[in-house]
Amino acid sequence: MTTISDVARMAKVSVSTVSHVVNGTRLVMDPKRQQVLHAIAALGYVHNAAARTLRTSRSESIGVVVSDTSEPAFAEMIRGIESEARAAGLTLMLTNSAEDPRREAESIAALVSRRVDGLLIARAAGSRIEPLEALRAKGVPVILLDRLADGDWDQVGADNADPVQAVVSHLIECGHQRIALIAGDTRVPTLAERRLGYVRALEAAGLQVDNALILEGPGHVADTQKAVTRLLRRKDRPTALFAASSPMTIGVLSAMRTLGLGTPADLALAHFDGFPHADLFSPGLTSIDQPAFEVGVEAMHLLLRRIGEPDSPRQTRRLAPHITHRQSCGCGDPAATLPIGVTSAQQARVRKTGA
Repeated sequence: MTTISDVARMAKVSVSTVSHVVNGTRLVMDPKRQQVLHAIAALGYVHNAAARTLRTSRSESIGVVVSDTSEPAFAEMIRGIESEARAAGLTLMLTNSAEDPRREAESIAALVSRRVDGLLIARAAGSRIEPLEALRAKGVPVILLDRLADGDWDQVGADNADPVQAVVSHLIECGHQRIALIAGDTRVPTLAERRLGYVRALEAAGLQVDNALILEGPGHVADTQKAVTRLLRRKDRPTALFAASSPMTIGVLSAMRTLGLGTPADLALAHFDGFPHADLFSPGLTSIDQPAFEVGVEAMHLLLRRIGEPDSPRQTRRLAPHITHRQSCGCGDPAATLPIGVTSAQQARVRKTGA
């Protein structure tokens, strides 16, 4: 069987240099790196990762648990995580909780059993924080992703309450007083924070919070469409609406299409989380676009720091979203009042509850 020493002899480098190339533990520049890679290919050397794990107690892998990898915000976060993990020579192991606390617990247990070097977790709605505290007490690096918690945690996510307050305040300044919120499952911390921003905007303007205008629920597209359709059929329907995630926005748009309503003529509309190729929407949708890729990058930086410096102070990082005002909130092109069309391809991108 070919050994690392055989590779080192053929490449005319030290065994440690081969190890650094194979494990990504130190940068090896060309031409030595190319000599090692050529020798590996020529000799058919296979790196025994399991044996290395036993020697070093490191698997060179990390575990990521999110509720739905098909949701655009999570997809971008994972892309950011993976880019930094790859640069650090780490392999990413990804699982979906499907917003189910039991499935989340099973996923975490499976990842820990595979001796991942750390965990990045976007907690499912209703999941308990205590099991993560127990893992952390055993020395497992845990980073909370997107859905943050009270207490002393390494965690990173976008600011949620302030941007929503700003956009809802803008709708009020445009003359709207009956503004509905499609809130989703507010057991999810991000959605609870977005609801808080909505409430703060109304209270700051001296408007009463009408719970009949706050639609809570699982946030799936079909459920949202049904609930919004009922709301918009009321005689006292709202004149503006804020959707707290991209899946719920799809449900809103579907309901508006069913009822033949357009924006901003019939209903002003704004939402959290942008869509890929947002310029295909006509009229354009006013949106709060969170820096999802950057959230993933920062989360991975926190994890690498925690792995390398186990006793360092824990950090909470909030990244600022970007607000884009387009025609749908009524402050853009007044001629853009046709009903919104959503292509089947766009509907297929977002099917379940958002982050």
